[in-house]
Amino acid sequence: MHSRALAQRMRPNAQLLLFELDPHFSRDLARQFTGDPRVRVINANAATIRSELTQRGIAYCDYIISGIPFSILEIEKKRNLLRQTHDALAPGGAFIIYQVTNELRQHATDFAPESESEYFLQNIPPMFITVFRKAGELNGNGAIDPAESRFSSNYAR
Repeated sequence: MHSRALAQRMRPNAQLLLFELDPHFSRDLARQFTGDPRVRVINANAATIRSELTQRGIAYCDYIISGIPFSILEIEKKRNLLRQTHDALAPGGAFIIYQVTNELRQHATDFAPESESEYFLQNIPPMFITVFRKAGELNGNGAIDPAESRFSSNYAR
């Protein structure tokens, strides 16, 4: 659902890479986006993001949005995924997560010492949406206008 909303809001020159481990869900996602060359469904672990970006000639991501259940991951897998995410983000880029717990903030202090979080009761189940921003400034050539990238309830739509 949120993937379609992202694709609808993206600039024409933007790209959306969707990582999904489940092969059946990957095929379903790919069918949903047939005809939109900006969207690629990747049936792989999200920790492979750097190699996937390299294969596609993409230097960095402006935004990484994740619903991966970090709270159930082993600590080393969690840290590795955070490292890969940090390395894949452009300076000023944002890592946006939606989770039922807010425990990832304690593991991401090296990644992004400052973060913003809101709890959305209108979601079932209620979710925390947290934005971690990498140090630096977006150059304005990304998928979303940096002026529109401030944390707000727009992330929950």
